[in-house]
Parts: sequence; structure tokens; C-alpha cells
Amino acid sequence: MGPVARELRQAAARGLYLGAEHVLAVSNDRVPLDEATLQASGTASVDEPSLTGMVSYDTPYAVPQHERLDYRHAPGREAKYLETSLNAEREAVLALVAAQLRRALR
Repeated sequence: MGPVARELRQAAARGLYLGAEHVLAVSNDRVPLDEATLQASGTASVDEPSLTGMVSYDTPYAVPQHERLDYRHAPGREAKYLETSLNAEREAVLALVAAQLRRALR
């Protein structure tokens, strides 16, 4: 891989990380909240070789809280907190990646 391709790949990874951080922030506003343990367990990361951005929550109950539509949540908090955040912020994530790529091409 040449230097230009390497720089573009790094820029794309930076953009993906910024996008994942953005989705995490939006998701944290929707995540079910009791003692904030679930919210505090959220992380954003990027696998640069595959250019895959990830957002995850690391508690034993993260998946049930996400998937169980019959759980009751405080106003503004919801099941599918990560999925709805990603879907709602898709364009913003794309814009963050594009901005990093444009910056690398200057």
C-alpha cells in the first residue's frame, strides 16, 4: 500500500471513530437509565484493517435492555437505543468520514 492510500485509510478510520463516538453520544441520551452503569459502559472503537466502526455496551443486561420491547423506561429512554441512534445518525456519520477524507486530500 502506497503512502497516499495509507493516509486515506487512516483518515477513513479517524472518521469512523468520530462517527462511532457521535453515535455513542446520541445513544447515551436514549439508553435506559437507572444508576447509569449501562450508560457508563458504552465505548466506541474502530478496527482499522477492516475499516469497521463499533459501538458497544458492556453489561450483562445490555442486550436484554436493547432487545426487550416490553421493558418500561423513563421518558426519553428506550429499547433499541443503539439501533435507533445509528439509523438516525447515518448521514452525520457519513459526513464525519467524508470530512476526514477531504482533509487528508488537501
